[in-house]
Amino acid sequence: MPLQFLRAFGLLILITAGAVSVPAVAHQQKAAITKVLFNPRTGNIEVMHRFYLHDAEHAVREIFGKNADIIDSTETQSIFADYVGERFALKNGEAELPLSPVGFEIERAFFWVYQETPIADGISDLTIKHNALRDVWPEQTNMVNIEGLGEVKTATFNGPVELKTVTIKE
Repeated sequence: MPLQFLRAFGLLILITAGAVSVPAVAHQQKAAITKVLFNPRTGNIEVMHRFYLHDAEHAVREIFGKNADIIDSTETQSIFADYVGERFALKNGEAELPLSPVGFEIERAFFWVYQETPIADGISDLTIKHNALRDVWPEQTNMVNIEGLGEVKTATFNGPVELKTVTIKE
């Protein structure tokens, strides 16, 4: 009998812990991570934006109306991907790098938006703009990691920060 009690008690603890953690996941994070990858194999700068799906759900309703549905509507997903593309930019000096949309997808708890551009010659500094969701929530934080050129460089966008310049080649 004591072994059955311990199993039942353990199961009860697991169920309770799961029920407690579900609401915590459901809260808005108001944070996104973007990877800017210099990929020598493809010759492209590949951009991968990762948003919490729960944040994206709330944002599309705020931006595009209460009927916007990022989970079940590819139209809403496409519109949100365009929205992200309009609020993200890379510059090499004064020249803006033309980012082409590659696609978007839902993967578990995240909404991904993909872009790319050919690697331009002579990039030593990269000026970045990342305002996605910052027009919806002033407390939104967008972190950008630049990878593929040695040490990872990071630019964080929060508060009034609009542009960041990162030296990528010393």
